[in-house]
Amino acid sequence: MTKIGSGNPMVIAVDGPAASGKGTLCRRLANHFGLALLDTGLIYRAVGLKILDDGFDPSDKVAAVAAANALSFHDLDQKPLRSEEVAAAASQIAIFPEVRVVLLKFQRKFAAYPPVGKLGAVLDGRDIGTVIFPEAKYKIFLVANPEVRAARRYKELQERGSKAIHSRILRDIKDRDAKDSSRSVAPLEPAKDAFVLDTSNLDADAAFAAALNYISKQNHS
Repeated sequence: MTKIGSGNPMVIAVDGPAASGKGTLCRRLANHFGLALLDTGLIYRAVGLKILDDGFDPSDKVAAVAAANALSFHDLDQKPLRSEEVAAAASQIAIFPEVRVVLLKFQRKFAAYPPVGKLGAVLDGRDIGTVIFPEAKYKIFLVANPEVRAARRYKELQERGSKAIHSRILRDIKDRDAKDSSRSVAPLEPAKDAFVLDTSNLDADAAFAAALNYISKQNHS
């Protein structure tokens, strides 16, 4: 474990589209620096799961806000979070601005007050460096061409034993990129001071080395 600085928690904001390599990189950075890891995409899924378990409809704004307020860090470690039903519920509750406000506070609290024994946090998401933690010293935005990302996701699903059609995955990725980049609220884009890392031709080790090099340079700037 490597310690950097002292005082305020170390926060690394990692953004980027699906299958760009965020998950793998964030896990390695968290382990390397002794940081807590928060996959922010799971937050909305956890709220969706909470609503379903309580027997409410995800389109019920009152229930969604109540579930968001009741969310704890322990709720993010549940196998059902990866199910299609929960994913659909998460998409429904994510449209409520009131829910987004509550979960924004949840993410900032996690970074400002990481679990006991952790030196800070790595936040994995889509608008961490621009919206959630724009003051983070370390901001990494991963990119990769859609074809490479589709191949990665296809392999991942095959290894899980899930049926997958490569052409459909590629189409879904392109569609989501278009929606994420053009949305009026928190569009998918790098912060002006982010390190943009293209992983199209990098394996996990090379991406990790590039991220460490960036962080080292930030510490000496």
